[in-house]
Amino acid sequence: MSLDPSTRVAFIGGGNMGRAIIGGLLSRSFPSSNIIVSEPFPAAAESLKSDFNVHIASDNSAAVAFAVPGGASPSGADVVILAVKPQVMRGVVDGIKDTVAQYKPLVLSIAAGIRGVDLILWLGGSPAVIRTMPNTPALVNEGATGLFAFEGVSQKQKDIAFGIMKAVSMQTEWVEREELLDVVTGVSGSGPAYFFLLMEGLQEAAVELGMSRETAKALVAQTCLGAGRMAVSTGEDFRELRRKVTSPKGTTEAGIAAMESANAVDIFKRAVVAATKRSEELGVIFGQQQQVGRD
Repeated sequence: MSLDPSTRVAFIGGGNMGRAIIGGLLSRSFPSSNIIVSEPFPAAAESLKSDFNVHIASDNSAAVAFAVPGGASPSGADVVILAVKPQVMRGVVDGIKDTVAQYKPLVLSIAAGIRGVDLILWLGGSPAVIRTMPNTPALVNEGATGLFAFEGVSQKQKDIAFGIMKAVSMQTEWVEREELLDVVTGVSGSGPAYFFLLMEGLQEAAVELGMSRETAKALVAQTCLGAGRMAVSTGEDFRELRRKVTSPKGTTEAGIAAMESANAVDIFKRAVVAATKRSEELGVIFGQQQQVGRD
């Protein structure tokens, strides 16, 4: 599902993920004239302007209002993407909540660890809020993203959020409950690091067996990419795909046996559980820290 080109999109924050989403939208022929960005660092703002030809807002509230410098009267953004660090989210929201109440855009948060209950409380009123959890491969338009829509979000707004995240994600999935975003974090949010660790181990093993580091890196990276593409393109169960590679009494069976003797599957399970629990903890911590001294 592509994003309606008439949608007015405002970004609060133009860091790596914000830039990736902007680039993804433009690669799908979304007009740069319908994107406005509020970025506090002048050099970064200038880079966004020169690289993408988007509007640069004078401040965060101007972005929400879609107040184009030197343009027509503010028309209000249809969606405001909160692309800032969790540690500064409360201050950012405090500064835009009145403008959000005025124009009533969809508020789309891509910040990890900021719970919807806190975001809605800080915004006040009855804002339309969607939380999303992309992962770092979104930086190369190969992301996996989970989304959750809170009460009051219309189907049109859900379509907007889906279209935006689909611009940088090969897999974009809605979850039924907000707490499942913590599981998304544990699986696909942290998942690239699990694969990188596995790739690191494969490379080191090859080097220890006499292969050059550069050759090992190339073979490991392509093997990971190829296996992923097979999993996506065939749609087959992972266990079945593994079975097809594993010939009886062959080399793969020997390698798998060594991994199973070290309880490799249990290790991955423990990693996902640990990351999920930490995501839950951070949600509570960020909410409590940013509440202190505000109320």
